[in-house]
Amino acid sequence: MKNLTKIGGAAAIAAALTLTACGGGGTSTGPETAKGQEAGSDLSKLISINEKPVADLEKGGKVTLPLGSIGPDFNGFSNNGNSSDNSALMAPINPVAVTSGGIGGCWKVDFVGKATPNKDFCESVDSKVVDGKQTVTIKVNDKATYNDGTPIDIKAFQNTWNILKSPDAGYDIVSSGAYEFVESVEAGSSDKEIIVKTSQPVYPVDSLFFGLIHPAVNTPAIFNEGFVGNMHPEWMAGPFKLDQYDAAAKTVTLVPNEKWWGTKPVLDSVVFRQLETSAQIAAFKNGEIDGMSANTISLYKQLEGTKDSEVRRGQRLFAGGMNINAQKITDVAVRKAIFAAVDREALRKVRFNGLNWEEPSSGSMMVLPFSEYYQDNYPVKETGPDAAKKVLTDAGYAPNAAGIMEKGGVPAAFKISNFGDDPTTLAFTQTLQKQLQAGGMDVGIDQRASADFGKVIGGRDFDMSVSGYTVGPDATDAVKQYYDSKVNENGLGDAELDKKIADLASIEDNAERNKAAMEVEKEHMAKYFSMGVVMNGPQISFVRTGLANYGPSLFQSLSQVPDWTTLGWVKK
Repeated sequence: MKNLTKIGGAAAIAAALTLTACGGGGTSTGPETAKGQEAGSDLSKLISINEKPVADLEKGGKVTLPLGSIGPDFNGFSNNGNSSDNSALMAPINPVAVTSGGIGGCWKVDFVGKATPNKDFCESVDSKVVDGKQTVTIKVNDKATYNDGTPIDIKAFQNTWNILKSPDAGYDIVSSGAYEFVESVEAGSSDKEIIVKTSQPVYPVDSLFFGLIHPAVNTPAIFNEGFVGNMHPEWMAGPFKLDQYDAAAKTVTLVPNEKWWGTKPVLDSVVFRQLETSAQIAAFKNGEIDGMSANTISLYKQLEGTKDSEVRRGQRLFAGGMNINAQKITDVAVRKAIFAAVDREALRKVRFNGLNWEEPSSGSMMVLPFSEYYQDNYPVKETGPDAAKKVLTDAGYAPNAAGIMEKGGVPAAFKISNFGDDPTTLAFTQTLQKQLQAGGMDVGIDQRASADFGKVIGGRDFDMSVSGYTVGPDATDAVKQYYDSKVNENGLGDAELDKKIADLASIEDNAERNKAAMEVEKEHMAKYFSMGVVMNGPQISFVRTGLANYGPSLFQSLSQVPDWTTLGWVKK
């Protein structure tokens, strides 16, 4: 489940249908009618958190939430750890490094995606550009300290830069982001004043140090392998701390961190449990967990009427549906045929059946249709079985005796990886399979458990998966992560596109920079056909009655907790 959960500036990967954290409720006919918003609309309609001031909450208490997977790699900066589940788990205990949307390192983000300095870690961030060179001055909170007593200071910033500035240093990073343009990171008047100088201006400035890496994580071996099965709580800093990680019971228990200098949390404990979707249903009905996603009608129907529960509904920050591994499906003609064969509207009808949800057909991996920067970049206009077969025929394929298109005796054959045990998820994958088969391809289904998601996707052990990425408010980081040939996991791209990506990072005007990013996406999709947007979708959450400050939160939190210090139970 790759993640704006920004993990050091990267978007995290997420399963398209079986979802992390929380989910919806309602009437016998399904949820009330809702729809995805378009540009210029009221985004408050997409937020539902039962907002309450701390004074109205009980002091103490416990909240238990499900995750599709816990670990095994807990380093959110690495490809194997870059998942929305991992991000949700780390948000309360390690916001200095990884966020579930709202807080990460030097920055915090509001519901609509505006970033401001997070004063728990960085009291101020000032940027000046003189003669084409940028200087960013960061004042770090004097109290900011890792759990092991290491100050959060110049050493953490330098280490973060050294690891993230290049994919060629042996660290399995998700993306170098804007760090490749940083020339130096030096101490100013003290180790708590950070002076960052760049080779070219970097925008937005919050693309830098949205997550910091502890100075002890300073070799490729530690970074790439040291977090497998080991959360390293001593290298964290946040309002909660790790109390227990039980790998056998697949649970993580958190308690308030006595070393935390910021606002103290309301709750006495938070428990995360790794559960398949069917197990989440039983656990929620039995009162064992306090929320879950119900973003398919099969889940919704099984949960509606649950005692002491309510529905909270909004927009899911997700784009995807077709994630193609070009290292396995190497022929671009086959990838283009996949795009051509797919009937996206039919797939959305299967996916959203009974949910009373409408959305415009999305054509961007990087921003949602409600963004002022959005444009439809889906690269194929003529779709259907005949269109797919024509793509393959034009590339030298011909039907064999079984009707499968093949070239040089090699058929267009692959499998779709499906995760979890939700019936709607499987129906979606089977519908996609039939569409591709009708287009002349030999397509099977590789069924996997939800718990295998991170391992399979991070290890690139799939041909094609029904998955995608979390979506942020700005395309600058995403365009590099997805479309730079030196960065994206498929290695697809070219020098011309890479230069455009590097150049656009220096465009100060937000609209102009995002327009340039959109044009790169349009061109890359039409050349390489690696990721296709089928849907965005709703976030429908069934939540235990009385749980406050939890639910669909747009950009402030992808794990539905806008502020872990205010999560709690309303006084009775």
